[in-house]
Amino acid sequence: MNTKHITIRPATIHDAPIIASALTMALGEEAMKMYCGENCQSVLEELAQMENTQYSYHNALIADVDGIPVGAIIGYDGARLHELREPTLRLIQERTGQTFSHIQDETNPHEYYLDSLGVLPEYRNLGIGSKLLIALRDKAFSKGHKRAGLLVNTENLKAEHLYLSLGFERIECRNFFGHPMWHLQATNPQERR
Repeated sequence: MNTKHITIRPATIHDAPIIASALTMALGEEAMKMYCGENCQSVLEELAQMENTQYSYHNALIADVDGIPVGAIIGYDGARLHELREPTLRLIQERTGQTFSHIQDETNPHEYYLDSLGVLPEYRNLGIGSKLLIALRDKAFSKGHKRAGLLVNTENLKAEHLYLSLGFERIECRNFFGHPMWHLQATNPQERR
């Protein structure tokens, strides 16, 4: 079997295509088209290239396999949700005419939010998703955050099992965009002492 060299690194502006693809994989192509229009990939790439959006390359880590970007994870301080969401929604409105009257908050100010994770299909089952998740969780803890949180669809048992195996625990059930979601959190080991 051919051993693959997996590297996790901070994203650069040139990683916008894999960040956009990861968002589409995480949230679903139909959902992305509903919110970002038929040209959702280009809208998401533009968001990823911007400095201060939820999906900015500044908020992403990239997985490379043998030097090829194959996955991404996006996360940010939950206290910055509204600050990061505003330019995100403004760009979507400019590009699509879509307006949003009220969006529930997917995170809160007391956690580092792991927003979206995606790995290209041909590179799945190599442990890349776990490596990305651990890297971003640990980055949050190294920056002093007490908790890292995420949402997972209550029907996505495979993903929930992965998160639970990495130290996340169920906190509550939330309804987000009409779907029941488990809100999971991991606590910084420094806080348990």
